[in-house]
Amino acid sequence: MSGLLRSTHFETSRGTITLELTRAWAPNGVDHFYNLARAGYYDDSRFFRVIYGFIAQFGISKDPAAANLWGSHTIRADSLVEHNTRGTISYAQFKPTDRTTNIFINLHDNANLDSLKFVPIGRVTAGMEAADSLFSGYGELPSSEAPLGNPKRLYAETNKYLDEKYPKLDKIIKITIHTDAGTPPSTPKR
Repeated sequence: MSGLLRSTHFETSRGTITLELTRAWAPNGVDHFYNLARAGYYDDSRFFRVIYGFIAQFGISKDPAAANLWGSHTIRADSLVEHNTRGTISYAQFKPTDRTTNIFINLHDNANLDSLKFVPIGRVTAGMEAADSLFSGYGELPSSEAPLGNPKRLYAETNKYLDEKYPKLDKIIKITIHTDAGTPPSTPKR
């Protein structure tokens, strides 16, 4: 299989966002995303951290058990091949070895993230206007420490908590992935 997964469609509350994921950039990250997306992990999830002109982050499953299970499984680090330019997508992390399920779309050129080893796994090829229009009025609130937000409750209740406290958040309705060869990439090794 070649290094590109084509026609990755995010049906969102703001419209469709189409991505190309590139295994040559980040094979561990792409394979992990592919497997989660194919399993429906991201379907009906929220863009819970949108900072205007910076990033739009998602990655907490609607199912609290799945969010907690997969949120504790890290994936191996990938080398930085591509830059965090506008429209690229990368995993959120504190360090390269703690990537799990949270991913963000770069809404701006974020070169400072390159030095922190945020590794892009793909890029938006259509629908960037939908990404730019995601509700950003809450900023850091849903994911920040108390008193601004409650991360323990966020992972314990996922959408129930987000919909109650932050009802204006936009969401991913469904992700559909088509591969260039019609076959999935290999399952990542832990």
